[in-house]
Amino acid sequence: MISPLRQCERELVDFPKVIREDLADALARLEEGHMLSMPLSRPMPSIGKGVHELRLRDRSGIYRVIYIIIKSGVIYLLHAFKKTTPETPLHNIEVAKKRLKEAI
Repeated sequence: MISPLRQCERELVDFPKVIREDLADALARLEEGHMLSMPLSRPMPSIGKGVHELRLRDRSGIYRVIYIIIKSGVIYLLHAFKKTTPETPLHNIEVAKKRLKEAI
């Protein structure tokens, strides 16, 4: 079985370079203990307590990375996807929930 973290890593490979760079910047800030808020990050209580999504955008589209901070400096990336609809598709929410259970 592939770990949830590896699965998300595979999803990120197809993201545009500028999005991966923006993600790296956001993750560095989170690792330093900064709290991110809208428009960059928002809570996702429908997935689980303490779960958030990073909201990234460039000319090619809108991207989301769902994550949870387990403890200071420990961040699990649960799911990454290109958003194509106004609402987060149920499939993506279910994938994140499943990976959250596997990760914790």
